Amino acid sequence: MSQTTETETPSLHGDSDLRQAMTALAGYFSTRSGSAFVVGGAVRDTILGRPVGDIDVATEGDPQTFGEGLASALGWNSTPLDDQRGILRIAPPGGVGLHFDVAPLRGGIDEDLGQRDFSIDAMAFPLSGGSVPGDVDDLVDPHGGRQDLESGVVRALSPQVFSDDPVRLMRAQRLASQLGFAIEERTADAVKERAGLVTTVAPERVREELLKILEADDATASLRSLDRLGMLCELIPELEEARGVEQPKEHYWDVLEHCLEAAGQVQRVIGQSTEQESHFGMVPRFDAMDAYFDETVSDGHGRKALAVLAGLLHDVAKPVTKTTEDSGRVRFLGHHTEGAKVTEGVMRRLRLSSRGTALVSTMVEHHLRPGQMAEPGKMPTARAIYRYYRDVSDAATATVYLNLADYLAARGPDLDMDDWSDHCKVAEHILQARTMGPKTTHSPLLGGHEIMDEFLLSPGSQVGVLLEVVREAEASGEISSKQEAILLVKSRLDNGGGGA
Repeated sequence: MSQTTETETPSLHGDSDLRQAMTALAGYFSTRSGSAFVVGGAVRDTILGRPVGDIDVATEGDPQTFGEGLASALGWNSTPLDDQRGILRIAPPGGVGLHFDVAPLRGGIDEDLGQRDFSIDAMAFPLSGGSVPGDVDDLVDPHGGRQDLESGVVRALSPQVFSDDPVRLMRAQRLASQLGFAIEERTADAVKERAGLVTTVAPERVREELLKILEADDATASLRSLDRLGMLCELIPELEEARGVEQPKEHYWDVLEHCLEAAGQVQRVIGQSTEQESHFGMVPRFDAMDAYFDETVSDGHGRKALAVLAGLLHDVAKPVTKTTEDSGRVRFLGHHTEGAKVTEGVMRRLRLSSRGTALVSTMVEHHLRPGQMAEPGKMPTARAIYRYYRDVSDAATATVYLNLADYLAARGPDLDMDDWSDHCKVAEHILQARTMGPKTTHSPLLGGHEIMDEFLLSPGSQVGVLLEVVREAEASGEISSKQEAILLVKSRLDNGGGGA
């Protein structure tokens, strides 16, 4: 946790753009009558030395009048954000980066702060006299927020805050996850008592909090905390069936604990782990890997968060597919395909975008595949790799890392380093062919029109099948010239294999 010492003076204006905006903000309000304050998360993050991007301003008088005047002074744009509550957003042209949200002050500042949720967000810096806010000596802190920051705890102002807006049940864990804090005991008890209320929250708000939790460090610890608080299986009741479901001896944990472990392991194999275990050094990496996983792919969130979500859900269907053979062997046949269907339902319930839903469900469906593409001790063939990238497409690379995470979460402390090394080598071999598949950058040896002209075929699915035959044979090294491609198509047609 980052804390401020007695000799440090935190500042809301640590970079030039922010300093310029805050100076203009303070100067603007110094010429107006009535009180105004910077409130909420910007104050908290300032004291912690964290980056500040969204600044909430509470002001006496009409927020629209103040907001439009402030936007004019900054040369920014003003947009109504919440007409019912009178909130106005002030943002630079293009809407990217720092912005102010101006809202009406609810009574005096102490009364306003008393209506907020957690003590660490119930602090304020005054905007008066033209001085730029940021000096802790000016801090308005009627609920002990600064002390809670120093102690590293998330404390609700009262249990009632969760009934007033149940999304705060999730927000308590999200703040704890992002800041590396603990949830104060009485606050945790209040969350447990009201955990069922989380199902009354708009799905989009729940999804946002959940993905932010999965983006924070140590997803496994955060998910275990959500489970202890009674919320995890309220959000995803399908996981409750996994609790206590035993697995074969190769697995260290039961199904639910394995899923929680896998989510955190996804983070570790994707990121540059700061942990000292040597096995993370064996994980293959590729150029621009960080950019690949940071790419925004769904609902404003990156591929990494969705991969962690896939880690949580990858074995969700094991309980319903579990069978025990006469020999006593436990099997989960088809849990990956059934799991993809269950995952689609979970994603729809959370209102994830169609791309995000497809990405997560595809990863779940194919999470076993990278480890099953070749016999033990051998590398996957070019044909197997081509088919993998063709079938898994946009999710193929991330699924390799889910497979690695699944392996670690299965073995746990019983990890055999030699076996793990072999598994990583297979993953690296698959990743080296990342450009393979239907989106290969070069034209196939034989195009669709050429196939139709050569064999007097009409447009249709048959041509597509034959074109894929050519691509696959080329990828596997079976053919390397146009003439060989023509002979291959002829052979396929002669043998009646040109149908869909």
